[in-house]
Amino acid sequence: MSKFISAFATLIEEMLAYRESMGLSRQPYEDTLKKFDRFCSKNYPALETLTQEVVLAWLETELLPEHNGSKIKVNSIRAFSRHLISVGREAYMLPTNFVSTKTSFVPYILSDTELSAFFHATDSVKPTRARPFAHEVAPVLFRLIYTCGLRPNEGRLLKRSNINFDTGEILITHNKQKKERVVVMSDDMLALCNNYDKRWKVFAGDSEFFFPRIDGKAYGNQQFIRLFKKYWKKANPQVDTSSLPKVRPYDLRHRYASAILHQWLEEKRDLYAMLPYLRAYMGHEHFSSTAYYIHLLPERLVKSSGIDWDSFEGLIPEVSV
Repeated sequence: MSKFISAFATLIEEMLAYRESMGLSRQPYEDTLKKFDRFCSKNYPALETLTQEVVLAWLETELLPEHNGSKIKVNSIRAFSRHLISVGREAYMLPTNFVSTKTSFVPYILSDTELSAFFHATDSVKPTRARPFAHEVAPVLFRLIYTCGLRPNEGRLLKRSNINFDTGEILITHNKQKKERVVVMSDDMLALCNNYDKRWKVFAGDSEFFFPRIDGKAYGNQQFIRLFKKYWKKANPQVDTSSLPKVRPYDLRHRYASAILHQWLEEKRDLYAMLPYLRAYMGHEHFSSTAYYIHLLPERLVKSSGIDWDSFEGLIPEVSV
């Protein structure tokens, strides 16, 4: 049964199937086009031509300041337009420079005090009718993402079967490169996961996910982000919401990488020699994605550590990792 319901349903399915036949992933185009499909079904139920009006109308609702993923949304629509044109259909094509390829976003590196306050907030969660397991899930899930430097989706989609509760090894499968890797928990994190696992068997039922919601499925991305923001606000009760720093779940991963590099600098290690280890652990495809974190370190620390910047010239990417 098709996941799409608009007049474009068959064409979207054909495009995604073609990508698969070429050995390419359906994601993340599929998620974006599903939203577009619902928008068209509701607002343009009989429209069979991809016009400028419908494309811009959808983007007007999607490309809001508080929304993430502008580039992938635009690229998804451009890819769909390209497919329609290739099969002889008329379609409006967004210009290539509709969204800049550069990003002005700078990761927020939480301080020790902020990190401590955030985890204290997760420890103070009260169960609700809507999220009866959140008080069990949140303290462990967010600590695991931070202490293991995971991408948020690698944590929220983690399956219990991929955890070795004796050695602390975790098999990571849900990542950007679709490549598996193994990370190892610290002794403290392993103990926390083991204690959580004893309770997990009571509330998780037959769920395959280690951090399930009430129906046994994994938290959706937007649900997960809302959960994180809720505890970030709770950790800063004295700060007006409009004045709070814009922090994302991904910033726990950024903080992890920065902490590792900070430790290596204090130990006077050769960062250029150590970065490949961090790259492998964090699952970066490119060395530049790992070197990027050096620019997030305090300038005074970097300067006092005598880093040979010639070694890193040209390695820092323009987009966040």
